[in-house]
Amino acid sequence: MNRYNTIKQNQQRLRKRYKQLIEQAYNFRQTDSEISDISDFQAIKILNKLNRLKYLQRGEPNLPLQ
Repeated sequence: MNRYNTIKQNQQRLRKRYKQLIEQAYNFRQTDSEISDISDFQAIKILNKLNRLKYLQRGEPNLPLQ
């Protein structure tokens, strides 16, 4: 497996987890603000990882960024 495919798989996995955490934070916003804040924080950490992967992916010529 080449570097591009590895990055792509990691991005997909992290995007899925990011969406789950954001949805969880939204659902807990009114009932339990502590869980909501924790989910938001974890989602921010995952978003930072996604941005780093996007930075690594930019060096691949003629490949679409997502």
